Amino acid sequence: MMRYILKRVGLAILVAFTVSLISFSLLYLSGDPAVALAGEGANANDIESLRVLYGFDRPMLVQYGDWLWHALQGDFGQSYYFKLPVASLIADRLSITMTLGACGISFALLTAVPLGVAAAIRPNSIVDRVALFLSVAGQALPSFWFGLILIVLFTIKLGWLPASGSTGWQNYVMPTVVLGYYAMPAIMRLTRAGMLDVLNSDYIRTARAKGAGEWRVMFKHALRNAIIPVVSLAAVQMGFMLGGSIVVESVFALHGAGYLAWESIARNDLPTVQALILVFSMFYIVFTFLADVLNAWLDPRMRSS
Repeated sequence: MMRYILKRVGLAILVAFTVSLISFSLLYLSGDPAVALAGEGANANDIESLRVLYGFDRPMLVQYGDWLWHALQGDFGQSYYFKLPVASLIADRLSITMTLGACGISFALLTAVPLGVAAAIRPNSIVDRVALFLSVAGQALPSFWFGLILIVLFTIKLGWLPASGSTGWQNYVMPTVVLGYYAMPAIMRLTRAGMLDVLNSDYIRTARAKGAGEWRVMFKHALRNAIIPVVSLAAVQMGFMLGGSIVVESVFALHGAGYLAWESIARNDLPTVQALILVFSMFYIVFTFLADVLNAWLDPRMRSS
């Protein structure tokens, strides 16, 4: 097990290094950063002064090494727009996005996994058709449109939930449903497919022949093996939720890290965009690593392979 974990740690470090290189390259993919900072009416002297001030005149490898060294210490520089340290900006906003992401993936798992299991136990039944409908609807509904529909229904019509803000748990109900509902279809389909495949296995027939109860067969023998790919998918979805919560946070005016990313992109605040891409990617890498370790614990064959 330890050998497997060490291999995964090495792979995670390699991916993190690649992501850091891509994040830094964004500074130059959009053009000359000194020109972008100076604005349209700036003259050549102003642009050159900014280039020297921010160190853009140095070799690119030197800039990357300096940026990476400071990033490893939690220093991402200063925001061009907010005029504040990028690290403090992200720290102030990240808790909202983390809370929303955790609630979203919990809602998706608690809804999709039971539905997927029920659909596999009774294929072509009413439950299976309802699960299929929810799966198709989840992929077809744009998240921003779904969020607006919920606001109209539960805020304007019924007055049950607030449409914006992050002061209480009520503010997270609708964003959680929107963010989690988008992840439900893939988890539900994978759970259903995995359960159908496992329920036709020889060891399931053997367990039933030995007189094991149906609940024991389903949840101890079948679900443990069927859930392995779902764990990996949930890790990917969690990383996607953290990085892809920009739309949901914008609709519900949740000023989290996703909303900060939208503000930074709109205002050409490149240091903040760089740092957010790196932070979201690190979360994605960590979640994927933890999912690999959990899968290896659930299925010893992965460790031996």
